[in-house]
Amino acid sequence: MHHRYDVIVVGAGGAGLMSALYAAKGGVSVACISKLYPTRSHTGAAQGGIGAALGNIQEDHWEWHMFDTVKGGDYLTDQDAAEVFSKDIIDVVYELEHMGLPFSRTPEGKIAQRKFGGHTRDFGKAAVERSCYAKDRTGHMILQTLYQQNVKEGTLFFNEFHVTDLLIENGRCTGVVAYELSTGELHTFHAKAVILAAGGYGRVFKITSNALTLTGDLMSIYYRKGLPLEDMEFYQFHPTGLAKLGILVTEGIRGEGGILRNSNLERFMERYAPSIKDLAPRDIVARSMTTEIREGRGVGKDKDAIYIDLTHLPREVIEGKLAEITDLARTYLGQDPVKDLVMVQPTAHYAMGGIPTDLNGLCLSDGNGGSIEGLYAAGEQACVSLHGANRLGTNSLGDLVVFGRRAGKYAAEYARQVEFGDLPDDPEADSRQEFERLRTSNGKENAAGIRKDLQETMMKNVGIFRNGKDMAYQVEYIKELKARYANVAVADPSRKYNSELIEALETGFLLDCAEAMASSAVNRTESRGAHDREDFHSRDDVNWLKHTMAYKDLNNPGNVIIGYKPVALKGFTRSFEPKPRVY
Repeated sequence: MHHRYDVIVVGAGGAGLMSALYAAKGGVSVACISKLYPTRSHTGAAQGGIGAALGNIQEDHWEWHMFDTVKGGDYLTDQDAAEVFSKDIIDVVYELEHMGLPFSRTPEGKIAQRKFGGHTRDFGKAAVERSCYAKDRTGHMILQTLYQQNVKEGTLFFNEFHVTDLLIENGRCTGVVAYELSTGELHTFHAKAVILAAGGYGRVFKITSNALTLTGDLMSIYYRKGLPLEDMEFYQFHPTGLAKLGILVTEGIRGEGGILRNSNLERFMERYAPSIKDLAPRDIVARSMTTEIREGRGVGKDKDAIYIDLTHLPREVIEGKLAEITDLARTYLGQDPVKDLVMVQPTAHYAMGGIPTDLNGLCLSDGNGGSIEGLYAAGEQACVSLHGANRLGTNSLGDLVVFGRRAGKYAAEYARQVEFGDLPDDPEADSRQEFERLRTSNGKENAAGIRKDLQETMMKNVGIFRNGKDMAYQVEYIKELKARYANVAVADPSRKYNSELIEALETGFLLDCAEAMASSAVNRTESRGAHDREDFHSRDDVNWLKHTMAYKDLNNPGNVIIGYKPVALKGFTRSFEPKPRVY
């Protein structure tokens, strides 16, 4: 079945919905393809807030936000992206407010703001209230608001469609192929411009805050075409997921005054980050917690968790501003934050790397400025390198709406200027072949078993603390898993609503993302941001102040070609940290 729209958006989370909305506002026909009903997208799990220098509680400036973003990214952040972001996010937050997003309010009726890890005033001197929030349901409210706006603008949605291929001919993207879950049919979507916004790949790890659907599908498809994935070694572990489950406990819980404690009930962050303690950036807090656990001061049956203490806070704060987290802790752990210490542990949370783009979302084909005409990306799937080596809390929601808006605007502008490009003779051929291979295979391997082995070993070997020996082992082990995947078979050969078939396909996508990630990580012989190597403790700006570009070697399966791209610097350097930029 064939469809034709000016702009196709893949993914209906915050980035996808913002992209679709602004493409539709640009006067072109827009369709949004999603694995899920849009308001079930993973953006809804984001709790704590969206950072913007509104200054509603105390003085704040976008330059301070830019500095925190660059420093939090351990100076791998592209500073032109940080500048655009820190300026634009202020306007976008007010725009969301005008769309009807129900932000929490100050007594004066302004958008409420609270502290968040890594956000400071005066270029790092003290914590600042910058996170705009809607209780602890900020992401959920963004999804609802943007979906309503898209319905108003006439965006057409194809829900429960899984994109299986990108159609790229002669350096131009002309559409996508997707599998319809309810019929088992393949559909070709012909487009002038395509925007990729399908989220991250956190399901490559055993303990993760990511939804089951976050399997890096479009990253893998892009990578399979010999195109690069940028900075895949940088993966953030959120300090606080509910113990054993990975369900996210918002950083807002520490912004409201929550304290991390070890088995001795010591507030240990005073030793690791004396100035801002529990509000240090996520990579520092996650490593500090892991160090406490490693040194025998963990809590719980397996001594592999840490306490978060809210018992000193008023009940109305816990059950008001942190209602969702309170309910989750009571439901899943049987622990009441009002009176109990809640057990948490670091959980795989966010990919700093992904499909490389420019500031307008245009996908890059190499590290020298080459691009794919008509193809854009935004959100966690993309890497404009706003986050560098480590993302600040709240900057993910900001990234979605700021760069989603830009991608939507520029995709619509491009679509108004060009005609539809040519499709391949049989655009669905590759997707059909892969589905038939899985459906008719006589192999003895099971996709669920391969996925389990991948997740456990990635957690162990490419987790919070890393070393060359373990990562080199993981690179080779992924080759073994890929060989096993070639012999995967599914028990259910049907086409309609075949979740086993989809999960097998997703396992292949995860293996590609893991391959790029492990190869990039073992290659970077330094510690920076979320990439912490026990055999290379120091950060090395002389040799490693550059982005990694990982390419699949199309002539040698299993081999990864590593290239580089320079970091965009624009005023903030480590030797000149505390001072503002000169304009």
